[in-house]
Amino acid sequence: MATRRNKNIQAKLVLLGDMGTGKTSLVLRFVKGQFFDFQEPTIGAAFFTQLLSLNEATIKFDIWDTAGQERYHSLAPMYYRGAAAAVVVYDITSKDSFERAKKWVQQLQRQGNPNLVTVLVANKADLDSERMVDNEEGDQYAKENGLLFFETSAKTAQNINELFHVIAKRLASAAPAHLGGMKLGNRTGEGVRRLFCCSA
Repeated sequence: MATRRNKNIQAKLVLLGDMGTGKTSLVLRFVKGQFFDFQEPTIGAAFFTQLLSLNEATIKFDIWDTAGQERYHSLAPMYYRGAAAAVVVYDITSKDSFERAKKWVQQLQRQGNPNLVTVLVANKADLDSERMVDNEEGDQYAKENGLLFFETSAKTAQNINELFHVIAKRLASAAPAHLGGMKLGNRTGEGVRRLFCCSA
């Protein structure tokens, strides 16, 4: 009996959200297992890669961590265009960051990619005593908009691996039904090379 070949999938993932929500801390915790109490603001965007092996596929994440400062917002479409997954992050201690996260979700929805795996992430769960956004509020908004929802803490690593694991599972089950933002390692179709062109 022939053994089923494990798929190798390359997937572009973008993180969006206000400055100070902990996007870079989330990525560093996932990629390097590190956390720093003081993280320099991202300038423009930072790029990371990470492999995640599942039973059904090996996912290579190409992760774009975008800057949260207002002056960089106009650059965001350059990074999320053609992405397979988007993680929109807010800080549970900041109502403003939650409202801004909703705007990012609306912006992604206007792109009209029905296959985009979109996750709403309520970060800084370790600061529960300073919470300004209830878990139920974030969860409800995610359900209403067809998003996955996680409450995370980059500091304690709460739900960080689970977040990326669920995204990887979604991408693995979707391939090869669509190639938006993804490349398959075995028998890759023609014309997908340009999906990872991110130059200005």
